[in-house]
Amino acid sequence: MNTPSASVETLARRRFLQTGLAALCGAATHARADDIGRVRPPVAAPALRLVGHDGRATTLTNSLRNHVTVVQLMFTGCSAICPLQGMQFASLQAALASRGIADVQLLSLSIDPLGDDPKALRAWLQRFAAGPTWRAAAPVPADLDGLLGLLGRNGLPANASTGDRHSGQLGLFDREARLVWRTADLPPVGEVMDALRWLRGQG
Repeated sequence: MNTPSASVETLARRRFLQTGLAALCGAATHARADDIGRVRPPVAAPALRLVGHDGRATTLTNSLRNHVTVVQLMFTGCSAICPLQGMQFASLQAALASRGIADVQLLSLSIDPLGDDPKALRAWLQRFAAGPTWRAAAPVPADLDGLLGLLGRNGLPANASTGDRHSGQLGLFDREARLVWRTADLPPVGEVMDALRWLRGQG
């Protein structure tokens, strides 16, 4: 039998998920052509509050600074698109390792901050055999809109559902925590490696 506090938490999470997370599992959306490629001018990452898979509180800015970083949006409760994203990162991790590239980090950011606690995020990483340069985190609920505004689907109103605003694109950030490149949805690993080659050559 649920305790009163558990019931409140369950209802809150249900309302959150009903805003559109289920839409993501039903079908992938597609990026517009003008959302793909180099971001001009680069967009500085805001200091959104995150809780990492290790339970530590940090900010998006601090997580990105001094690293070339590839970022994906996901949530661990998804059974369709997000596992493909996890496999994509696993393939990218392998490609980086095979080329001896150790200065690129991978960051999985959840769009379900009410459901994806550190334990769930750790299980996500373990599921895909993540190495030390692949991390996961979730924003505090109040900062989810800021995350979606930065990395979510462009051209939609701010009050669009979370699922609609979710993107299968990857965001590439430079060492100054600036978004400098957006990929297509679920891009081939080779395309990501090409973009990283360009980005790493910039500094």
